[in-house]
Amino acid sequence: MTEPNELRIKTLPLVFEEPKGRGKPPRHLADLTAAERKARLEELGLPGFRAKQLSTHYFSRLVDDPAEMTDLPAGTRDALVAGLLPDLMTPLRVMEADKGTTRKTLWKLFDGALVESVLMRYPGRTTMCVSSQAGCGMACPFCATGQGGLQRNMSTAEIVEQVVAGARSLARGEVPGGPGRVSNVVFMGMGEPMANYNAVIGAVRRLTDPTPDGLGMSARGVTVSTVGLVPRMRQLADEGIPVTLALSLHAPDDELRNELVPINTRFSVAETVEAAWDYARKTKRRVSIEYAMMRGINDQAWRADLLADVLNSYGTGPEERRWGWVHVNLIPLNPTPGSKWTASDPADEREFVRRLEVHGIPTTVRDTRGSDIDGACGQLAAAE
Repeated sequence: MTEPNELRIKTLPLVFEEPKGRGKPPRHLADLTAAERKARLEELGLPGFRAKQLSTHYFSRLVDDPAEMTDLPAGTRDALVAGLLPDLMTPLRVMEADKGTTRKTLWKLFDGALVESVLMRYPGRTTMCVSSQAGCGMACPFCATGQGGLQRNMSTAEIVEQVVAGARSLARGEVPGGPGRVSNVVFMGMGEPMANYNAVIGAVRRLTDPTPDGLGMSARGVTVSTVGLVPRMRQLADEGIPVTLALSLHAPDDELRNELVPINTRFSVAETVEAAWDYARKTKRRVSIEYAMMRGINDQAWRADLLADVLNSYGTGPEERRWGWVHVNLIPLNPTPGSKWTASDPADEREFVRRLEVHGIPTTVRDTRGSDIDGACGQLAAAE
């Protein structure tokens, strides 16, 4: 079915590689395995065994002041910290919503690039939404980040530092609700995680490595999102890390998805959903289908039926016996400056949910935390 001409929009080109000539952030212990940290100190002429102490301060004690690292010799403390704990990013601004339980931080990286992360505290859990790139090259026209283009990839340590900083603020009681810990991390901030694959996988490993080598989180509390870079989705399925995969689908038909999610011109809806199914089949982890509801564009009842048909075409064979491999997460569209698209009418949203559930597809509507501070999905633009 052809969409009205006035809904069509010229999109930016897809960008898969970061611009050439960008400098690299300093190497940090979060970039390195335990063995590499030891070797790094020895290269600098420092005792390798101190690497474990530095890792304990960073990941277990969440210390950011060298003066508190009293088990390190005063004479070499500065050199040890400079060798494995260089400053990576500076907070420029923290904005709060939901009575302080949602906090968006604007970070300045070593080269002046700007990124944002969002901490969301709920009863019983705290989620960090982290960025993996400064900007994004996927050019989705309804997303503020995508319209800003790609500046560069972030390093593993720059990704991890966003989570560690959130963990520090919780441990220090800076977030209402008393001291706490980060229980969940979602790679749904700025950037396309699969376009910065190696750094993102490194960050996932640091987050899930046992302390003090990492933060000691459960892989089941980590969600990696993608607009559908199919080769990387298949690679993730073979990593042996049972994270949740979230596929930003936004349309069940190629004609519309080609416009909303330009990567679809490379990998069709069928190819993308099949890769998601393969991930679920290999990992036995349920995949989340992200679907931003846009009034009059992708929220028609017939598209709900088509989405259900596409998803139900997998996982229903006699050897599989439909085990509920997929879940749809509807996202009320968050407004961005200059966008002519708006969130769906609540009645249309309810009908969309009803249609999916009739077809046996588990469906929820996401709580749009942080929209009043431009901290919700699709709103992160990192403006000073």
